[in-house]
Amino acid sequence: MVDLRQMRCFVALADTLHFGRAAQRLHMTQPPLSRQIAAIEKALGVRLVERDSRRVALTAAGLRFADDARAVLTAAEQAERNARLAHAGELGEVHVGFMMHAAHSSVPPMTRRFTAAHPGVALRLHETFPAELPARILDGRLDAGIGFRVDDTHGLCSRVILEEPLCVALPSAHALSGHASLRAGQLAGEPLVAVAEDVAPTLRRTIHDHLLRAGVAPDIRLETHLQQSIVSLVAEGLGVALVPSSMRRITLPGLAYRDLEDAPTIEQVIYWRRDNLNPALPRLLASLEAIDGEA
Repeated sequence: MVDLRQMRCFVALADTLHFGRAAQRLHMTQPPLSRQIAAIEKALGVRLVERDSRRVALTAAGLRFADDARAVLTAAEQAERNARLAHAGELGEVHVGFMMHAAHSSVPPMTRRFTAAHPGVALRLHETFPAELPARILDGRLDAGIGFRVDDTHGLCSRVILEEPLCVALPSAHALSGHASLRAGQLAGEPLVAVAEDVAPTLRRTIHDHLLRAGVAPDIRLETHLQQSIVSLVAEGLGVALVPSSMRRITLPGLAYRDLEDAPTIEQVIYWRRDNLNPALPRLLASLEAIDGEA
């Protein structure tokens, strides 16, 4: 079997067609080079080089072997570079799950920052429901997940990446739409559209508690899984809703948003396993620092 060192010797000879110059390039003397070429020919069982006192020439087999050896050496060098880059977290891929709402807030700036800084790492994004994120991180299907804060983190590491106030989504023809901002007490008796409690319990509890503090008994008429679905139902005149302010980016006919006075904030959190060995994960976490300045 011909090894990489022997291939380098042969390529140097093929490039120079001169044993002395090839040996000089390889920082060796001519006799060891000649022995290496002879060893290659013996291993292959074919003559690769024709030489006499005046010239060195490659046989047809030598020309073919030189081309293939160059390709092998290039691939070996690339393999070495790739291993170093992968170890440094600059090559490979990282899988991130996110609740659909985050597509309108934290995910776009995270994606821009990470892909610009680490072009060799493929960022694989997976939309999912907030309640499903912990299990997918724990079983290794995801390296990290972005969702609302939950009480039980299942032993995962977590960090807040974004805080945003709630606002009011209401039909644009609603009597309250004439106000620049609304108090929670003004929503008394209004039919509400809200996220299902088992999908985003923290958000649902934040809405419930804020209304109760204002003396409003929440009248949840419709429940759904997605914030996008909530504002769509509101636009159809089926109720009003308290939603994260980043949902203002979704504009629909018949839909209006108004500030909520003394609005509570809702946190977005990134979760990950402490024992995750993907070297690209720390790079991802660093790209999420101060994300609220861009969202």
